[in-house]
Amino acid sequence: QVQLVESGGGSVQTGGSLRLSCVSSESNHRPSCWGWFRQAPGQEREGVAAIDKSGDTSYANSVKGRFTVSKDNTKNTLYLQMNSLKPEDTAMYYCAGETGGAHCRDGYFPVEWNYWGQGTQVTVSS
Repeated sequence: QVQLVESGGGSVQTGGSLRLSCVSSESNHRPSCWGWFRQAPGQEREGVAAIDKSGDTSYANSVKGRFTVSKDNTKNTLYLQMNSLKPEDTAMYYCAGETGGAHCRDGYFPVEWNYWGQGTQVTVSS
C-alpha cells in the first residue's frame, strides 16, 4: 500500500505563501493523477489542484492564478505552491493518488482516488 506524507502547512497572514510537499513511499511513483484536496470544518472535501502522468494540470477555479501544482519524479514528491493566500484557503490539505488511468486537466478531478495522505493544516489569518 502506497503511503503519502504531506508537510509544509502552517499559519500565515493574508497575502502570504506556503509550499506543501507530498512524498510517496513508493519508488518510481507514477500515479495516473496526483492531486491536492482540502477540507474546511463543516465543509465537503474539494479538489484543489492535480497533475497527471503527462504533466497536464487541473485547478479549482478558486485557486487558479494563485496556486501551482508540480511534481518531481526523481524525488517521488508532489508540490503545491500557494501564493496570495486568503482566509478562505484555511483548511486541512490532503494529497491523493489515482491509479485508474484517469486524466487531470481542464478542471477535471477523478471521482475515485486510491490512496490518501494524513493531511497538513493551512491557516490563513486576516
